[in-house]
Amino acid sequence: MKRENALMEKRDSDEGDWGLLRDEIRSCRLCRERFGFEPNPIVWGSADSKIMQISQAPSKSVHETGIPFHDLSGQKLRREWYEITDEEFYDVHNFYIVSVGHCYPGKNASGGDRMPPALCAKTWLDREVGLVNNEIYLLVGGAAAKFFFPNRGFTGLVFENLTLRGKPAYVLPHPSPLNIKWFRDNPDFLKYRIREIRRVIHQVLNLPR
Repeated sequence: MKRENALMEKRDSDEGDWGLLRDEIRSCRLCRERFGFEPNPIVWGSADSKIMQISQAPSKSVHETGIPFHDLSGQKLRREWYEITDEEFYDVHNFYIVSVGHCYPGKNASGGDRMPPALCAKTWLDREVGLVNNEIYLLVGGAAAKFFFPNRGFTGLVFENLTLRGKPAYVLPHPSPLNIKWFRDNPDFLKYRIREIRRVIHQVLNLPR
């Protein structure tokens, strides 16, 4: 609990236009009736975050803690794939961590997480992208990739160096164990591609690795 509280204290650093937008997002309740429970919009970062990481939606664990990627998938992402510390990942000057859907969307009939409502990204994400002065984008999972590159196949995007709004962008699969078939079908991601992306991350963050 002390560790979680320490992380929460680090999540805010800016005011101005971004601070106003942040407060708007956190007070958003547009999907309360759709979800059937109280939304908890997650936004973490600052206007000068070096890396903007965009994924699908927070998990139930993140909904409860308010800390993005505060789950097993997040541990795999930052410790095994990025090879950075928790402190480096949650430093708001390093990462702006956001999702296509800012809130945990609840479960579908089969027990998986629902897809985030399109209304969320249309309302908030474009404004965030316009205000954050990041150097690169990391798009984690199919929902984020489809939002920005709607007419492209996911696997092809993963293995391509992309440009988004004039900045380098990289697509990654979600580190969830549910994606095991994709990893089996595309072994070059873990063998080669993630090393290339990791190198870029370390360069942007100026990490002596």
